[in-house]
Amino acid sequence: MSEPSQGFRPDIEGLRALAVAGVVAFHFGLTGLPGGFAGVDIFFVISGYLITRHLVAEMSSTGRLDLLRFYARRARRLLPAALFVILATLAFGVIVLSPEEQALYSKGAMFASAYMINLWLIRWSFDYFANDAASNPFIHYWSLSVEEQFYLAWPALLMLAAWLKPGRRAIVLAIGIAGLVSFAVCAWLTTVSQPWAFYFSPLRAWEFAAGGLASLAPAWLLAKRPRLGLGFGLAGLAMIAFAYLTFSEDSPFPGFLALVPVAGTVLLLLAGAAGVGNGISSRNSERKTAGHFSRNCVNAFLALPPLQWVGRLSYSLYLWHWPVIVYAGMLTTELSVPQRLICLGLTLALSVLTYHLIENPIRRNGWLMANAARALVPALLLTGTGVAAAYGNARLAVHDLDPEQREIAASAAEPATARASACVQDYFTVRPAPCVFGTGRRAIALFGDSHADHWSTPLIEAARKDGYRVETWLKSSCRASRFTFFVAKLKRNYSECDQWREQAIKEIIQAKPALVVISELALTSSRKMAEGKREPDTSDAAWQAGLRSTLTTLSNAGLKIAFIRDVPFNDEHIDTCVARALWRGGTPSLCDQARADAANDKMAAVEREIVTSVPNASYVDLTDRFCNATTCHVFIDGKLAFRDQHHLATPFAESLEPEVEKRVISKVGR
Repeated sequence: MSEPSQGFRPDIEGLRALAVAGVVAFHFGLTGLPGGFAGVDIFFVISGYLITRHLVAEMSSTGRLDLLRFYARRARRLLPAALFVILATLAFGVIVLSPEEQALYSKGAMFASAYMINLWLIRWSFDYFANDAASNPFIHYWSLSVEEQFYLAWPALLMLAAWLKPGRRAIVLAIGIAGLVSFAVCAWLTTVSQPWAFYFSPLRAWEFAAGGLASLAPAWLLAKRPRLGLGFGLAGLAMIAFAYLTFSEDSPFPGFLALVPVAGTVLLLLAGAAGVGNGISSRNSERKTAGHFSRNCVNAFLALPPLQWVGRLSYSLYLWHWPVIVYAGMLTTELSVPQRLICLGLTLALSVLTYHLIENPIRRNGWLMANAARALVPALLLTGTGVAAAYGNARLAVHDLDPEQREIAASAAEPATARASACVQDYFTVRPAPCVFGTGRRAIALFGDSHADHWSTPLIEAARKDGYRVETWLKSSCRASRFTFFVAKLKRNYSECDQWREQAIKEIIQAKPALVVISELALTSSRKMAEGKREPDTSDAAWQAGLRSTLTTLSNAGLKIAFIRDVPFNDEHIDTCVARALWRGGTPSLCDQARADAANDKMAAVEREIVTSVPNASYVDLTDRFCNATTCHVFIDGKLAFRDQHHLATPFAESLEPEVEKRVISKVGR
């Protein structure tokens, strides 16, 4: 095997440009690239390729690895720019974010500074009521955390392989086994628990391994077969283009789908290695390298000056693009195309300044390069500074908090009575586990998803006053209506809900409650949440048939039913909107919604017709407590009405107890 080239590779710089362009285009929404997020996978393969190539070359020439020198290079390359962007993002957040948001996202900055935010996001992604990830200005640091964790483990794997059996064959075998195990578990967990497959670094190791194996491939094989090299290059570009154009954030990713951009990147790296031949010694030889590349149109394309320029800026572009677009979206409800272009221009300007003033000067500083300690000691201090600054900002943000802000935060955080008692079952449970509230002789059943749960607080209190107990059959995102639907968190149809629902209906019939109270997320609301995504939709006919089927089954069993109309749907998280409005000197009314957009009146009319057509079923409409003829309010009688976009804030729900007693409990009849 030939030694891998240690010189500058224009094709890799061009690949970096393609990777960051995909990510930025995806987040900025400027092009039709719904799969642009796969650019991160390109970065992973490139990192695996370069790091493996470097480490194996050092082991081959010296028989050892200078780990301190290796980590010093990584620190000079990555840490200064990353920390600068973290501190700048924290500083601007004081202006844009509410105090509670500052506290929350400062925790993200703390984990980002320590390169562990991917682990924090795994836990955060399972929180049903977590703020939308699109508002987290540090979420993009997850990929940098995965890379840094790779840098910690990868040298150890290579050294272990070399120690067990010297030679490249053992290293190839070790990388191959690690990659296969990582991919197998990743593919399985993508369908079972996608956040683990997405964020957990050992389950992304196979992408780095793919790059590592590519770095060990004999370049001379393709160098002697230029047509094959060209074919590899064209196929690689086509695979990346296919991923960018056809994948979406609702695809079951990474899993098997990630093979497409990973394989495409590997093919391009192999084609590039063949085009370079024995390589060149320095960046100053770019013109000579471009001459080598002229034999391959794909490599020549990747070596084009615009792509080289973007590739050089790719790290700074990746760091800056996300906080810029996130904060812009917070300051303007709906960003227009010209505004997005301005954000792109700002991102480019900040990236150029960061590259020329921070990233490149520190990376190539002669004093820091002299020995490892000169880079590692400042690196540790910088990391500690980032962690300390983020922690301090989190504490200061909520220190001596304004009473209004404190009340909003408390209202949004307080769970409904059933959820507080762990009576809302998770996504994966298929056997109902009903809870009982109260000791009344007769029972009222509460049945549905989290939109039934948020009525549990006033219903349980109203039932207690009238001598009833409440028994709950509640499951996250599981409507009572009999139809199968797609759940974005699971990236698939919600089969567990179908199983759970049928058993719950049987148990409710057996329990013979005096009244079954049902409420669920309106189909119109779920469609609004899916806007701009490629999620499978449920037809109106399927929803109508499913609703009628559930109601008819319960009615035929002799049960009375009260179906509570869903609450208005808001275009943003109301707790956050109100907190920001007050923080900026505004009023909660800035967050009010037009009734035509929020109330789902047309579908509610269809829903009412179905419910009232079923014997023993009544339709309960409390929309007048939220909306007048034109506007739906979010702050009512001095209380926050919603904890997010579409769930009632519990203190406000509690205030509706008289209405629930009057309009719901009365359906039992006496």
